[in-house]
Amino acid sequence: MFKPLELFVGLRYTRAKRRNHFISFISLVSMLGIALGVTALITVLSVMNGFQNEVRDRILGMAAHVTISGLDGRLRDWPEVLERVRPVPHVLGAAPYIHAEGMVSLGERVHGTMVRGLLPSLEPQVSVVGERMVAGTLDALQPGSFNIILGSELANGLGVGIGDKITLITPSANVSPAGILPRLKRFTVAGVFEVGMFQYDSALVLIHLRDAAKLYRFDEAVSGVRLKLDDMFIAPRVADEISGILGEYYWVSDWTRSHTNYFRALKIEKTAMFIILLLIVAVAAFNIISTLVMVVTDKQGDIAILRTLGISPASIMGIFIVQGVVIGMVGTLLGIAGGVSLALNIDTIVPAIESTFGIQFLPSSVYYISELPSELRWSEVVTIATLAFALSMLATIYPAWRASRVQPAEALRYE
Repeated sequence: MFKPLELFVGLRYTRAKRRNHFISFISLVSMLGIALGVTALITVLSVMNGFQNEVRDRILGMAAHVTISGLDGRLRDWPEVLERVRPVPHVLGAAPYIHAEGMVSLGERVHGTMVRGLLPSLEPQVSVVGERMVAGTLDALQPGSFNIILGSELANGLGVGIGDKITLITPSANVSPAGILPRLKRFTVAGVFEVGMFQYDSALVLIHLRDAAKLYRFDEAVSGVRLKLDDMFIAPRVADEISGILGEYYWVSDWTRSHTNYFRALKIEKTAMFIILLLIVAVAAFNIISTLVMVVTDKQGDIAILRTLGISPASIMGIFIVQGVVIGMVGTLLGIAGGVSLALNIDTIVPAIESTFGIQFLPSSVYYISELPSELRWSEVVTIATLAFALSMLATIYPAWRASRVQPAEALRYE
């Protein structure tokens, strides 16, 4: 007796056992459809978040958060630059590097490579390559030793291991009486790394900074200085701050610029997947229309009696809106519960399914990321729940309006 009339009657209609069981079945299907759609949306977006973070961490494990270089591609006063940027807030580490291109060959096997000259003592401050060594260590790179460390895919392609000799061919050339000859240098394989990104594992070689400077004629210069930050997402702001400190004769870039196309493509893919899965929720939500239309037809006699008792058309509309809202709310809540549970436990559910059926979704022999990572973001859960509930509310408007237009005399004529 303390409830509003529309809420009381609407909830009573929702709980009542209808004479037409088909209507109850359609209501259940609508509710489950919304629940499944919301569950799928939350789970898929969480997995895509996990993959995006995993790929970003692997890329930025080898790439710098911020890069400082000279306007001509060479940085000659890099020791001074190191001293000036290390005190900058959020900078965890800094290391010089030389970036060049070349080819490595062994017999008839030749592979194009990216060559990175580095200092083994400083490189662990800015990259994870030292932690991803599968053979040898970074300390094997000593100045003048002409040792080289290869990516695992490149080492497998050449068929080399620790102690083997390979030839590094540079794009620059020597002029001799015999003509123009490419610069060649024999290197000893001193290590193999595997970071889990084909781009690096198949095409990157590491040598000592001094060896790279001598081979590529950098003298005392380097290509630039690489920085690692405590928070990668503030890289643009830190890059702007460093640019103001160093002045206009330095080029300062950050990872959001150097990898913008790749991460933009991931964002577009995620948006497209969100829209596609949201259509599932929309289809289930608009099933509410057919449910409520049939309920209105089934309850025309009740509507007529309520109207003769003085209930306004707006109150009749509210009664049927309550029914649609209940279906949408229950379906959304069930979907949230299912989606959150799956997203938080996908690392245990997927292995259990794989062991039960003897299958593997992402074989490690094919995919570098062989597990399904997941990151649940509550902001996305709120957005999904809001959209699902809004679609359910939208679907109730037409049937409720139609119920409010029922004329008591017409409805009771044949009762």
